[in-house]
Amino acid sequence: MTNFKNIILFLFIFALFLGATVEISEGSIPLGIFLLLIALALISRIKVGKSHIVPESRLHMLLGVLILVADIAYNILTQSSLGTLDIMTFMLGISLVAYDIKNEEISRMGAFGTYMSTTFLLLFIPLFIIFGRLDIAFMHIFDHYFVLLPMVKILNVIGIPVEVLATETVHIPGVEEMNVVIGGPCSGLYSMFLLVGIMVGYMKIEQIERHKFYSLLGITVIVAYFANLMRVTAICLAAFFYGKEVMYMVHVHLGWIVFVIVVAILLYILNKMADVKRSWH
Repeated sequence: MTNFKNIILFLFIFALFLGATVEISEGSIPLGIFLLLIALALISRIKVGKSHIVPESRLHMLLGVLILVADIAYNILTQSSLGTLDIMTFMLGISLVAYDIKNEEISRMGAFGTYMSTTFLLLFIPLFIIFGRLDIAFMHIFDHYFVLLPMVKILNVIGIPVEVLATETVHIPGVEEMNVVIGGPCSGLYSMFLLVGIMVGYMKIEQIERHKFYSLLGITVIVAYFANLMRVTAICLAAFFYGKEVMYMVHVHLGWIVFVIVVAILLYILNKMADVKRSWH
């Protein structure tokens, strides 16, 4: 149970860091700093267990340090702003370092973070980077057919006259007429990849049976998809009824809040499954 509580804290801290990053870069800087302070305070709440035997190899730690240094150096040399890829790369580097620390709880959390971030990167890099370099329009197709068109259908059904202008653009005639681009982060794939990564990490450290894992994985993907579809619909409703300023505020704040709620539900289910497995043993 201690392990589960630590993982809950770890993921809640991670979600707060994500929220702080979004708020500082796109929303309210004071709120972002507030979320960051809460995250830092929660780190002290993580309980650690007794030390275990120090691994003879320090390859994980060395690799983690190299990843962190390489990512920081790249951003400095290219003067790039931090993005989702950087956050998850940092998470992988920090997790690999923690993996080799001579403390059972910290090492376990490092293993969880390593599986989670690696899964995310293995999904993110092909679809968002390699496909983009090869001019494969997977993301545009997904955004159009699985996000934009379903959202427009929902809005039209409830009487909001939204018009499709392009593959990822809609026209919203409301208190302020505007064209809104539905693409990139609006696809919801970032959150979906994170949720899949969380599931893979938890399955690896708790050794949940594969058939149960795959069943829950399918449910998780469906829940993540519809949660994002409702989020995007809510953003356009805010634009229609209240204008650009409110729409932008909803866009900045709602995403990470929905993510925290979905993660909490997912972890509750995963813990119940792990408890059943422990009771059998």
